[in-house]
Amino acid sequence: MRFGPVPVAEAAGLISAHTVRRDGITLRKGAVIPEDAAAGLARVGLSEIVAAALEPGDVGEDAAAARLAAHLRGPNLRAEAPFTGRCNLFAETAGVLTLAPARIDAVNAIDEAVTVATLPPFKPVVEGEMVATVKIIPYAVAGAVLAQACAAENGCALAVAPYRRLRVGVVSTRLPSLKETTIDRTLRVLAERLAPAGAAIVFEDRVAHAAEAVAAALIEAIDGAGADLVVVFGASAIADRRDVIPAGIAAAGGRVEHLGMPVDPGNLLLVGSRAGVPVVGAPGCARSPKENGFDWILHRLLADLPVTRADIVALGVGGLLMEIVSRPQPRAGGEAADADA
Repeated sequence: MRFGPVPVAEAAGLISAHTVRRDGITLRKGAVIPEDAAAGLARVGLSEIVAAALEPGDVGEDAAAARLAAHLRGPNLRAEAPFTGRCNLFAETAGVLTLAPARIDAVNAIDEAVTVATLPPFKPVVEGEMVATVKIIPYAVAGAVLAQACAAENGCALAVAPYRRLRVGVVSTRLPSLKETTIDRTLRVLAERLAPAGAAIVFEDRVAHAAEAVAAALIEAIDGAGADLVVVFGASAIADRRDVIPAGIAAAGGRVEHLGMPVDPGNLLLVGSRAGVPVVGAPGCARSPKENGFDWILHRLLADLPVTRADIVALGVGGLLMEIVSRPQPRAGGEAADADA
């Protein structure tokens, strides 16, 4: 692409690099310069104008943005019509955004003319939410550069995983120190978390803080009520793999996949399963409506995305979230810190 000042008399058919206004004549930035506008500007004394001209093999900004967006777009995404070198991608359903960061990085590394910006990976999104934008910086890009960008991406680097696990069971353990009103409030908060995913609580039980009671409730939630995801709220935080909640999962014939998470608040989260159904031992902070590590794992599981040990340990960078007001001092020990973990 050629770019620079040209005589107004030779500007017709080129692309105006900037908005120009003279004596009632307006050229819009990025618009093709009409012949009569060029002649009119010459008549009012404008001698030259900054313009861009495509060369053989160049692809215009809108066409280039649309082509790359189509290449990036995976399931449950739609691309809107491009404008001013930009093409936006939107979620067609509620779910969790999945993407390949290395492939997006590879596209952005091809040439400064080509850029792709996305929401963070695994972000929950709603239908109609913009998840990514492709922007071509100049008015055109060399065809070879665009081909490289598409090749680097290798197709469908972005997608939305729709929510699939919509029947949620909840087991709450009791101790004398835990008020029933606290459990009631916890259930309301969880229901509000589930609502954007279209999920609902289909089973709820309150049992003694004992492994055998947890095991019986898990079996009833999964085998009896047909829950496809179970959340266990302990009256006391999980301190060890041999503690009540992990022991209850094992006694029900399940297994613990991982205990602990490098996200604060949210450290004391457990991920397990029974009969193919995910079981989450919720950290104390999950009783709060504020975003915490529990949200990150819950939405992935609702979208039926696997959550492995490797997935969890990779959350440390960016895993330090806001302080919780109830902490006596930042990350201090004691009952308040334990309750928030």
